Amino acid sequence: MSTETHYYIGVDIGTGSARACLVDINGRIVASDTQDTKTWRDENDHRIFEQSTTDIWSKICLAVKSVLSKSGVDKSAVKGLGFDATCSLAVTDFDGNPVIVTKGKDIGNTGGERNIILWADHRAEKEAELINTTGSIVLNYVGGTMSLEMEIPKILWLKKHLNPAQFSRCQFFDLPDYFTYKCTGDNTRSFCSTTCKCSFVPDKGWQEDFFTQIGLAELIDGGEWRQMGAAKGRVKAAGTPIGRGLTKDAAKDLGLLLGTAVGSGLIDGYAGWMGTVGARYTENGTLSEAPTLDDSRHRLAAVAGTSTCHLVQSKGGVFVNGVWGPYRDAAFPGWWMNEGGQSSTGQLIDFVITTHTAYPELQERAKQEQKNIHQVLLDVLGKLRQESHAESFTELTKDIHFYPDFHGNRSPIADPRMRGAIIGLELDASIADLSRKYYLTLEAIALQTRHIIESMNTAGHDITSLYLSGGQARNIVLMQLFADTCGVPVVLPASHSEAVVLGAAMLARIAAEKVTTAEQMWKIMVEMTLPGTLVAPAAPPRAKKLLDAKYKIFQEIIEIQKRLRQQMEEAAK
Repeated sequence: MSTETHYYIGVDIGTGSARACLVDINGRIVASDTQDTKTWRDENDHRIFEQSTTDIWSKICLAVKSVLSKSGVDKSAVKGLGFDATCSLAVTDFDGNPVIVTKGKDIGNTGGERNIILWADHRAEKEAELINTTGSIVLNYVGGTMSLEMEIPKILWLKKHLNPAQFSRCQFFDLPDYFTYKCTGDNTRSFCSTTCKCSFVPDKGWQEDFFTQIGLAELIDGGEWRQMGAAKGRVKAAGTPIGRGLTKDAAKDLGLLLGTAVGSGLIDGYAGWMGTVGARYTENGTLSEAPTLDDSRHRLAAVAGTSTCHLVQSKGGVFVNGVWGPYRDAAFPGWWMNEGGQSSTGQLIDFVITTHTAYPELQERAKQEQKNIHQVLLDVLGKLRQESHAESFTELTKDIHFYPDFHGNRSPIADPRMRGAIIGLELDASIADLSRKYYLTLEAIALQTRHIIESMNTAGHDITSLYLSGGQARNIVLMQLFADTCGVPVVLPASHSEAVVLGAAMLARIAAEKVTTAEQMWKIMVEMTLPGTLVAPAAPPRAKKLLDAKYKIFQEIIEIQKRLRQQMEEAAK
């Protein structure tokens, strides 16, 4: 294959895998490879999720070398490398050696593997509660409440469990920034990671009074902030070239050239935003016009996998209660981002299916009929709908109400204590019952998405469309539910599974071309995003009326749960 064409490699570090894609200048994916990564749990503490930078780096190297081998593209044709990753906390010493974060006798030591506290880890609940009593300006930029999934509560937890000497030798990275550091040896951080997950306040920087108040004054370091980075201008917008590109060691590990450009990274959800919202779309066989930068204000990206992130850009900062942000420069220089989210969506769908007593029967039927389990469930639902003469699946399940916060609420309530609920249970353990609960789960995820969109628009956004990526985009029933429940069109990407890593590849091109303005970045996004498919709202009037009624009940369940919790807390005093 000719080496005259420029290629870019995007690397996506997800919850369970590392993926690399080789992409050309038009966004066409030439080769892709995925390697599974390890996650450690604690059988005695369900809150614990840990990973290893050593393990992930080895899988990144395998994936990058694989795409070069599969494609036949020479490494000299690869002009840039971009990273996205989960918003997990990586801990090393100042030589880059992993520092163990696992509770027990080895915590704080170097030489082990488990040096990442995964985003889903909920060990720092008390630390988050303390932070949320401070009244700091920091809280204004996270919807008024800091999540225990962010990095500062986790760092505070580590301080409580390490001795001072161990703690002082730690460097703390949001995971995307760790991998640009690993590649370049340069400790420059990204605005995305520092502002979104590490309490770096837009336009103001690190807040010394806040860190002093919560007991982390040592991080200030005379204004150097060496353990956190990003002080004194050492923080960059997405895609900005980091250092001098790949170091000799990193280039050797990856099979790329010394000095290959490395762009400042993005959190995975933000890469999903970058890889989707620039898309044109096909509606009734007609391709839409190329979107403008201003159009980005109206396009909410939903990156829907294990969990879901909801991201929208605005020219001015919009403060939304229970929604993270606004974050300046998180993606585009001079623009602001807000981030809503659901902590468990794809994971919740799997949980509801696999824990039901009819799951073995479902598996057997899927095997016999040579269909995936979701299609079998839809077949069962279709038969039930016909037998009951219901117009829609929503009518079929109108007397059952499902609340989805089995893993707490990220947005817009921002309360990790919220829990799931099902109202209308029967003595039924059949596959028909499982199919109903499956649909109710999809419906509840869509209802909560409406709650998030309405909260954003009430605060000042103007969201008129939803751009999906991630594994859930394959579920066309869920996609139609989003459109019908939220009352906005849904645009599906050309490749649901590649949108996030495509966003990372866009960072690689931005770095290689040394792009610096929002207009130039948007132009690259539009050029590299293949057209998507539009799913328009299509609920019949009766089904729409039922969805609206269910949404009202959904909101009532929230208030009832809060009231019941308060009553029990008072009774327990």
